[in-house]
Amino acid sequence: MKFIRFNRLAIAAVTVTALAAGPLTAQAQDALKPETAKGDAAKAAAAAFPTSRDLMTMTTAGSYLAARHASVERDAGSAAAFYRSALRSDPKNNELLDRAFISSLAEGDIDEAVKLGERILVIDKNNRVARLVVGVRDLKLKRYGAAQQNINQSVRGPITDLVAALLSGWAQYGAGNTQAAVASIDKLQGPEWYPLFKDFHTGMLLDLAGKSKDAGVRLERAYRLDDSALRVAEAYAHWLSRAKDPAAAAAIYEAFDKKLARHPLVVDALRETKAGKKLPPLADSPQAGAAEALYGIGASLTRRGGEDLALVYLQLALYLEPRHALALLSLADLYESVKKPQMAIKVYERVPANSPLKRNAQIQLATDLDAADRGDEAIKILKETIAQDPKDVEAVMALGNIERSRKKFEDCATTYSQGIDLTTDKPNWVLFYFRGICEERSRQWPKAEADLKKALEMQPDQAHVLNYLGYSWIDQGTNLDEAMKMIRRAVEQRPDDGYIVDSLGWAYFRIGNYEDAVKTLERAVDLKPEDPTINDHLGDAYWRVGRKLEAGFQWAHARDLKPDPEELPKIEAKIKNGLPDDASPAAASADKDKKDDKGG
Repeated sequence: MKFIRFNRLAIAAVTVTALAAGPLTAQAQDALKPETAKGDAAKAAAAAFPTSRDLMTMTTAGSYLAARHASVERDAGSAAAFYRSALRSDPKNNELLDRAFISSLAEGDIDEAVKLGERILVIDKNNRVARLVVGVRDLKLKRYGAAQQNINQSVRGPITDLVAALLSGWAQYGAGNTQAAVASIDKLQGPEWYPLFKDFHTGMLLDLAGKSKDAGVRLERAYRLDDSALRVAEAYAHWLSRAKDPAAAAAIYEAFDKKLARHPLVVDALRETKAGKKLPPLADSPQAGAAEALYGIGASLTRRGGEDLALVYLQLALYLEPRHALALLSLADLYESVKKPQMAIKVYERVPANSPLKRNAQIQLATDLDAADRGDEAIKILKETIAQDPKDVEAVMALGNIERSRKKFEDCATTYSQGIDLTTDKPNWVLFYFRGICEERSRQWPKAEADLKKALEMQPDQAHVLNYLGYSWIDQGTNLDEAMKMIRRAVEQRPDDGYIVDSLGWAYFRIGNYEDAVKTLERAVDLKPEDPTINDHLGDAYWRVGRKLEAGFQWAHARDLKPDPEELPKIEAKIKNGLPDDASPAAASADKDKKDDKGG
């Protein structure tokens, strides 16, 4: 079981129940989405971020193909560099210009995107994405009139209309016209989820303008519309701490804590409000308010599959507010959702050290480092995080999980013990289950059996625990009837889990029921065709029922699927010699390495 990351709902500013398509052109969307790569040369060229020398030696076509491959890999930085290189050779190519612009924007190089966007607007004054980017640049530079003009020309649908209205409102406030800013946001009509955004932003805007009473009306209204939205609750609590008293603000945070326990921002704010501290407006400038709008909608889009447009909004939010910790976490989360841990790592490293969210960033950073095969760095970070707060159960769990995945079984048993000691008031079956795995792998079966039984006592029908304990008993030739019942119960609960079905098949094999083993393992292979262990098991079963040609094929397939290094020699020996003539299960693959949710 993978470490459960920081709740995405906790990251989001507000909940949007229906989101429409964004302003990207079809060509621009294509530049961000995966596609078929064209040629090995492109793959080689895009394998790493290009150097100046790389770019100088490539043809226009080579740069273009390399850029297309980088887009497939969602490596926006390399794609942008290659597209810009191609554009220098062919400066009048509008497709290259558009792709270089979008890739630069996706990478977060907003200064470069602005330059390219201005070139696009000379050709196409109605390009909405370019208008938005140039308008956000104007807002950052406090050119509020130009910002309004550009942003107002970026509208097209429910999402972009809302973004434009909010950004334009903040630009009007920056120009000194609070009343016009509020009126401009208020007049926007649209879907039923608009009012929450409108009240939230007009409330923050009025609060910053010193119109406390009017701000309170708007923020309270937004809070009543959705009291589970973190940023709405925060903005209202910040206002209450000054307009009423810190105790009233603390009550808002306490109510939120009941919905989502121990959110770092809430814990930090509760500490301050209980100490009597008055909290400043949530947005302390027009730029911060605009960043909040871009972040809030970008985070919502990320959770609803709109990664391409979300990426644009989050990068623009961070252009305005580079230290916006929630936007950074959302951007990293987006990269993880498209399976780009290396990009997520860079973003997590940007979270400010003094942010209450730094701890969460470090935990997820470690998880991504481990996914990028940088396990030692991950373990070092988590140990440092735990040293700073030895009671951090999430960090302890993450460390144990990484140690377990790295087969440091004695270490992970000790780490999970630390987690169990920290949760005596509210025991967690997962910790006992994972510690049991580590103890079993480090040959401490009596302790492992006790922990697995404890986990099962806490969660009697937990399929993974039933599977692991049942298989372990069968592997040892004890409690056979009860063990088979447990594995069958696990399969009944998770009939489409190839690993658990494999456990049942391998259990049949271990007790000498080879016919049922074949049937069950064939089903497991259908469910998990690319797993080397399951294919190896099926080969063993085929051999025992006399289907020796098929056994050889399965073992060869298992070998080609890159099994664990310690398993490879065993598989190769079976390919050469088959199984021993002794038909006893122990003579077969009794020493196979088990995985967390696999039987064999």
